[in-house]
Amino acid sequence: MIETNTPLLTSPDTAQLYRDALEMLNRCGVPYLVGGTYAFQYYAGIARTTKDFDIFVRPRDVRRVLDVLVRCGFKTEMAFHHWLAKAHHGEKFIDVIFCSGNGVAEVEDDWFAHAVDETVLGTPVKLVPAEEMIWSKALIMERERYDGADVAHMLRHCAGLLNWERLVRRFGPHWRVMLSHLVLFGFIYPGERSLIPSAVLRELLGRVQAELEVPTRDSKVCQGTLLSRAQYLVDIDDWGYEDARLSPRGSMTPEQIAEWTAGIDKSH
Repeated sequence: MIETNTPLLTSPDTAQLYRDALEMLNRCGVPYLVGGTYAFQYYAGIARTTKDFDIFVRPRDVRRVLDVLVRCGFKTEMAFHHWLAKAHHGEKFIDVIFCSGNGVAEVEDDWFAHAVDETVLGTPVKLVPAEEMIWSKALIMERERYDGADVAHMLRHCAGLLNWERLVRRFGPHWRVMLSHLVLFGFIYPGERSLIPSAVLRELLGRVQAELEVPTRDSKVCQGTLLSRAQYLVDIDDWGYEDARLSPRGSMTPEQIAEWTAGIDKSH
């Protein structure tokens, strides 16, 4: 029987498979972070069952990670070349994530510098930092998936442990998305609004006030594609808006956007 500091959250045989993979990665010295359900349980206090396992790696380490997983009996593929590889073992699989689907949240050194030491499936690992989890989840607003509840639950559970200055920096030019989640938090938990530092709200609201004093710019850009790969295509394809994902404004190439868009039907 596997002894763990956290719930299995999956069947024992699946847990053993993931545990073997983690131990092999540790032995090979390949840097990775655990995210997904296990990190969410740690930061939000919510345990939910899962059929997959998420690890986060720097783009330069993807190939090394996949090679190790092949040695563990997995078959691997590059699902989307700008953000996601997959390792399959029958119906079980590991997501190897090195960016976000919108190209915003690329895994880099800062993720590792602020990672949390924890034990998952009886194995010592490092968890994706809470700030990066909130940042990446806050930008997921698909018709079929909205991670706003996850953000609210994380804020409720670990607001006092967050590095709020770093979190604001993470959102960067997308700070309005962060503000929207903080405003919603006050709606969801009216009795716990004080968990959000007033200084953070004042700073972000101050930015809104400052914008009211200057002329509107970027009137023909749609940043909705950073929130949903499907729901704002009409803006780009039919209404003449510039896609905010596209380099140099964003980080994605036309080919990467086309690949990500073509995957919409497959995901349903």
